[in-house]
Amino acid sequence: MPNHFHFLISTPEDFEKNEFTNKWKVLLSSYTRAINKQEKRTGSLFQQKTKSKELNNQQQALVCFNYIHFNPVKAKLVLNMEDWSFSSYPDYCRIREGSLVKKSIAYQFLDIPKEPSNFKDFSNKLLPSNYQDLIY
Repeated sequence: MPNHFHFLISTPEDFEKNEFTNKWKVLLSSYTRAINKQEKRTGSLFQQKTKSKELNNQQQALVCFNYIHFNPVKAKLVLNMEDWSFSSYPDYCRIREGSLVKKSIAYQFLDIPKEPSNFKDFSNKLLPSNYQDLIY
């Protein structure tokens, strides 16, 4: 997304949310400073409030997973989910073989189809019923 991003992160049982939040803030701050220095600019790169949400079950995680993939379509940046190159969707469709996404975790935890055509069908069934109205 032009002004924000989404991550769906699997965490271990002993996950320390506050520690992660603090480290995430440092990462974003460091990245912003580096880009600002490189581009000789000042100010924020991303929306001001970083939000995190703990997902407690498979259904919540699946909704989030699909929301992330559909977000660029909803924002009218692309017509199809596979067209947004900054998403993991092309990796799950095997249009691209990126290394950022650990698909095995999603296959296991979310129980999503491994076969690309089945994944596309599965994802499209989860789109909002009025998604055509959202993008046109």
